[in-house]
Amino acid sequence: MAIVVGGAASLAAIGFVDAVHYLNERLLISPYARVLAEDRPTLVAAATLLVPAAGGLVVGLLVHFLVREKRGLAPPDAILAAQTSGAAPGFRSGLVSTLAALVSLGSGASVGQYGPLVYLGAMFGNLAGQLRLNLRHQRSIAIACGVAAAISTAFNAPIAGLVFAHEVILRHYSLRAFAPVTVAAATGYVVANVIFDRPALFLVNFDRVEHSYEFVFFALEGVFCAGLAWVFMRLLRASASISRHYIGVPWARPAVAGLLLGMVALWIPEVLGIGQETLRFATIEGAFGIGELGLIIMAKLVVTALCIGFGFIGGVFSPALLIGILFGAFYGLALPYLVPVPHSGLVVYAICGMMALASSVIGAPLTTILIVFELTRSYDLTIAAMVSVVFANLISYRVIGRSLFDLQLRARGFDLSLGRDKAILQTHRIRDYLSSEYTTALDQNTVGEVCQRLVREGRAEAMVVDGQGRLLGVIRLQGVVNSAAKTPATEAMIRSFTRFDEETSVWKSMELLRGFLGEAVPLVSRKGELLGVVPEEAVIRAYLEIVHDLREEENEAA
Repeated sequence: MAIVVGGAASLAAIGFVDAVHYLNERLLISPYARVLAEDRPTLVAAATLLVPAAGGLVVGLLVHFLVREKRGLAPPDAILAAQTSGAAPGFRSGLVSTLAALVSLGSGASVGQYGPLVYLGAMFGNLAGQLRLNLRHQRSIAIACGVAAAISTAFNAPIAGLVFAHEVILRHYSLRAFAPVTVAAATGYVVANVIFDRPALFLVNFDRVEHSYEFVFFALEGVFCAGLAWVFMRLLRASASISRHYIGVPWARPAVAGLLLGMVALWIPEVLGIGQETLRFATIEGAFGIGELGLIIMAKLVVTALCIGFGFIGGVFSPALLIGILFGAFYGLALPYLVPVPHSGLVVYAICGMMALASSVIGAPLTTILIVFELTRSYDLTIAAMVSVVFANLISYRVIGRSLFDLQLRARGFDLSLGRDKAILQTHRIRDYLSSEYTTALDQNTVGEVCQRLVREGRAEAMVVDGQGRLLGVIRLQGVVNSAAKTPATEAMIRSFTRFDEETSVWKSMELLRGFLGEAVPLVSRKGELLGVVPEEAVIRAYLEIVHDLREEENEAA
């Protein structure tokens, strides 16, 4: 299964990336195509202004009318599908979302390609997870296999793909998952690097860190990158809020963002598209000046937040890499003026900035460190990047949380900030443990009649309902010992009591049971009708069963 999923995800990733490059060339988005057409400046200007706007219109229509979720599918959806047993987004929604991402990237939107590739891999994994192979935790592991292969293909980095799948998608390292995910990552690498001989993301030449005191500068760079990540997150949130507030037609929002992007690109063309050429130039001494770098960084931050917040479909990893490497180059150029001591050159600071910012945004410090090592094969460069990544994540985790993905999941009610246990317990409904063994009393019954029924049925409490079955209160034996037998049940019942509804989760039910005294908790419908009861023992059993399954998944050897 791992080989098949890994191979399919890798081929799909290669096809997606090649299609994006083809569209960029044809639509005069890539710098190379723009240089070839520089003798036709009117055509270049028209393409710069109109192609992103037209692409945004197509994206808006695709998502609004063909995607059931009315939004682009992204890594958070892959995480949610791997962590829970609920239904994942449909295959058609996945295909349309991938097509919308292709149009977004092909038309020059300032979004990333790795987010769509992650979900593309997850989509193949989800298909494999639906096969009746009778494998334990089949869907979650298959999704991780697809994601690992996609990342391995995209970066030519199989170890990084393996770690990303465990670090971001699965959130554990059990051998049962580790073995097939490793196979899938290796398969993606073989397909990309051996069969198709894909080029590396970038090539750098770096010997070693010349001075030990520079590690202080790397750590400080990580702190600055954490601050830049915070700014990026705030801009993303503000952009989404502005689009909803000022543009009432959802499918028109990406077109507006595309038009604004084109206007900025007439002045600063580096903001268009993925920016791989700009990323490569950022490591070359003299390619950009300090002022030019500062301008591109600010423009890229704003237009990326604009494109994502207004509805273009794409990821944040690629823009984070580009903004990070540009900031790292800016930092490396500015440092000699601030601290006039010898330095090891521009490359190391550019790479440190790229990985520190990216790791803060996607919450994958180990993955980003391994990407540096696998792409550069430089131990010194990896150690320098590791220092920046660690300090960036120390700050960003406390300021913005683990990652943008976790923030997006929290907005959907799936909070991983306190661990997998709580998040998954919040997805299981306590209604699955409903019991029909309970005693009821009608509102016209007397206390004596209710007590006789309780004694006869061997229970200590009764649920008082009206003629339509709506729950009115609870009568407990110990509370009516001194009540007259002819006292109406409605006068002796407890009106303030713990109750569950159809949406109460196992986690919420445990919180509601604090201080609870009684046999069982009634569960009511939205109309207040009594549907059954949940014994206290059932809540404890639900918690133990779910946590046991989690521990088994995390620690299985084979």
